[in-house]
Amino acid sequence: MDTTRWLVEVNRRTCIGSGVCASAVPGHFTVVNGKSQPVEERVEPDEEVLDIADMCPMGAIRVVDEASGKVLVPEDDA
Repeated sequence: MDTTRWLVEVNRRTCIGSGVCASAVPGHFTVVNGKSQPVEERVEPDEEVLDIADMCPMGAIRVVDEASGKVLVPEDDA
């Protein structure tokens, strides 16, 4: 049984609320009070989450492997 989980964080100070993430992957992101937030902070690995984090115009989305603590996106944040 694979129990790998990712932690998804949105820096609300950096987020400009463009809604790119929420429109591209509404199952993972939503916009609340003009800022993005993850629907769930702990998620099963999903390439769509990594892709949209890379596409965030402000780089406000961070994805971390929960078990290892390795930052997956942004890559240079490690």
